[in-house]
Amino acid sequence: MVRRPSSRARIAQWALLAALAAVAWRLGGNVADNLDARHMTFSFGFLSDRANFDIPFRIVDWKVGDTYSRALLVCTLNTLLVSALGVVAATLIGLLVGVMRLSDNWLVRNVALAYIEVVRNTPQLVQVAFWYIGVLQAMPPLRQSIALPGGALLNIRGLYLPTLHFAPWAAPVAWGAAAAVLVTPLVWRLRWRGRPLGAKALVLPALALAAVIASVAQVERPALRGFNIAGGLQIPPELVALWAGLSMYSSAFIAEIVRAAILAVPKGQREAALSLGLRPGQILAKVVLPQALRIMVPPLTSQYLNLIKSSSLGAAIAYPELFSIFAGTVLNQTGRELETILILMAIFLTISLSTSAFMNWYNRRVALVTR
Repeated sequence: MVRRPSSRARIAQWALLAALAAVAWRLGGNVADNLDARHMTFSFGFLSDRANFDIPFRIVDWKVGDTYSRALLVCTLNTLLVSALGVVAATLIGLLVGVMRLSDNWLVRNVALAYIEVVRNTPQLVQVAFWYIGVLQAMPPLRQSIALPGGALLNIRGLYLPTLHFAPWAAPVAWGAAAAVLVTPLVWRLRWRGRPLGAKALVLPALALAAVIASVAQVERPALRGFNIAGGLQIPPELVALWAGLSMYSSAFIAEIVRAAILAVPKGQREAALSLGLRPGQILAKVVLPQALRIMVPPLTSQYLNLIKSSSLGAAIAYPELFSIFAGTVLNQTGRELETILILMAIFLTISLSTSAFMNWYNRRVALVTR
């Protein structure tokens, strides 16, 4: 039976809405009066002006003299890059540490506990600074670069990775690979001869990966030439430090979420799996974790949103993300404080709401259906 709100409740709701509208009107009037007193106008036209500064790291083309709107695109992509890398790394590390917390081995269990307590009880900014100053700035100079497997080099200037050069026909292959990855969750539930395809659907992304690898025409490895390193892809230490700081900090909280979700699975599930002759690793991977995933998705969403918003800490180590570029360089050059802050809020809000919507959709897909 649906309960309708009473007349008193409706009146209270309209009164609250009117009060909020009055507060918004008063704030808007106050902003307009302050702008008039300073002989300023509210406009986003400055986005078409030329930005006379350089952005040291970017994943799209940028040159001095491009517009502020182009700078907005560059630093937004930088924010999305470190956020996506942080979400993936924090999830994997958190899953590993969370499982270690439940180990029967005393040493493994307490190492995981010490990691969690140390990481989550120290400020996140301090951790980012530690990785940047205490670790990456202590790397050897260029000529004493550390050679890593696969042809990568590590030194004080950052991490140099081999670069892949693709054949001219690689673009349609990449689009096809992306489509194969996107349709895999849909194909997973299709039935063949009365049975769902399940893991057989992974053939699609495997074939897509093989096609992408086949389209690689040349691998360019970084090498020391003169006073610099030529070739390869340079990942600056600012990106590595911010990525490490965000990932390690969030992984400590995710580890506790994983531990709590695993403990929430009824013990009878493990006992039933043991009676079927499954090994402990099989029980964890095939019985416990799939059920625990349904429990951990909502709190994971909050951790992902916190990680994305914490990417603004990159301003402390000069990583060119949204806050560093727009609330720093652009604001100082244009003097458009209100407009730049509103743009920052709108972009972070869009990213966070999009992430939340995707996680809510995924939560509905994996949630148990009860009657």
